[in-house]
Amino acid sequence: MDLDWSYFWSLFSMGVFWRACVTVVQLGSLAWGLGLVLGFFLACARISSTGWISALAGAYIWLFRSVPLLVLVVFVFNLPQIFPASRSVIGEPFFAGLLAMVLTEAAYMAEIHRGGLLSVARGQREAGRALAFGRLGAMRLIVVPQAFRIALPTLINEFVTIIKLTSLVSVISLPELLMTGLRLYSQNFLVMETLLGVAVYYVMLVTIFSTLLGWLEKRLDLQLRRPTTLDDAACTALRNSLGGPAALQPVIAAPGQPAALELRNIHKAYGAHQVLKGVNLKVGAGEVISIIGPSGSGKTSLIRTINALEKIDQGEVILFGESYIHAHESLDSSRVRNGIRRIGMAFQSFNLFPHLSVMDNVLLAPRYHGQPADGKLRQTRAQQLLDKVGLLAHQHKYPHQLSGGQQQRVAIARALAMAPDVMLFDEPTSALDPELVGEVLKVIQDLAQEGMTMVIVTHEMDFALAISDRVLFMENGLIQLDAAPQQIQQPDAPDSTTQRVRRFMGLES
Repeated sequence: MDLDWSYFWSLFSMGVFWRACVTVVQLGSLAWGLGLVLGFFLACARISSTGWISALAGAYIWLFRSVPLLVLVVFVFNLPQIFPASRSVIGEPFFAGLLAMVLTEAAYMAEIHRGGLLSVARGQREAGRALAFGRLGAMRLIVVPQAFRIALPTLINEFVTIIKLTSLVSVISLPELLMTGLRLYSQNFLVMETLLGVAVYYVMLVTIFSTLLGWLEKRLDLQLRRPTTLDDAACTALRNSLGGPAALQPVIAAPGQPAALELRNIHKAYGAHQVLKGVNLKVGAGEVISIIGPSGSGKTSLIRTINALEKIDQGEVILFGESYIHAHESLDSSRVRNGIRRIGMAFQSFNLFPHLSVMDNVLLAPRYHGQPADGKLRQTRAQQLLDKVGLLAHQHKYPHQLSGGQQQRVAIARALAMAPDVMLFDEPTSALDPELVGEVLKVIQDLAQEGMTMVIVTHEMDFALAISDRVLFMENGLIQLDAAPQQIQQPDAPDSTTQRVRRFMGLES
């Protein structure tokens, strides 16, 4: 039997089909958008550390991924028979279908979002915490933008799926594309021609929206962005307008002034493994302390307790004479967060925010905290800091376009943007190639000369001896030696601990 092509082509001039297309777009777009939002909150609940919240979200996802959509559509449409008061809303086929699709799609969207959220590196959240962001602020500015970019291709695919799933709502007589076709061929019996026309309408809708969403995906693809480096002339002009690199205003040590940082009897364990076993330490204003020691000695754990990235099991941290962190105390209190704002940190793996440009990385925390309140002054300050670390010309680039040494220098500028009183460095050069180490160490050395109080965990032994006021040697969760570099460099050290440190540093065989 030959197809009636004249009838087939006439389907595309029928107003009833175009109205059905509008219904499909409205139903699909609303189901996708509402499912996107509800699914995000379900995903957050699913990964929550609160057990019962995670369990409830998991039960919802399990249930609505298990029930076929067709069954759910019919059930929701007939729900007014049990709850007559709901008839005014879900008694309408469109709203009944929309509710059923949203309930189902939220479960699928939740798993898509969960995958995106879990794909954001833990270091991103830690960087946000080190900048004194609250949980909601970190989610809004750091985690969600990255998770959305990761999940976007799958979300676009889900939109295509939803557009096609709208055909199932025909079972409750909603005049969408499939129902319109069914009614038509039940009258003229031209089944193949009508269904072929319906298929073309679906292909057209999917193609249009796939193209639009694909354009959005490309717009958000950071790998396709190619910001340029400022040329020498533009960089010089900008530098002159700024008045030179940023000048730090460190806290100056004064007689009778309390220590900038004091750790009292710090204990920390991971399960049964004791990492810190009662560490005591005082760091005076303007002092540079380098912490060295073998891997697993507790160096990184110690420095992470100072800015509340790790919770201590026992002890107290005091900042400029004021109690800052107590054991068994919430690390989300305003007192702790205010203390974190006075402490800058540069991480071993940089932890720059990949979705933000170099300039926006430096500006993010000052903008979040309103420090300073004048936006133009914040911009000027950020550019001065980038000039200070030698990266003013690269301010419009993204982290993935920089070398490791450049990324670490941006991370230092980002930490300095909050005008901290204390800077922490967690092995700032260990992730760098040897030829890039020098440029980072030069920046740290400049900070030391300006009087910045610093605690540095490092494997760069020569650098530690050259820059430090005191060198701490950690082993087995305790500070085994706290000495001036000159004492360690003495070849005829009288005690065995100093000799052990000298051997560790390669000063003697």
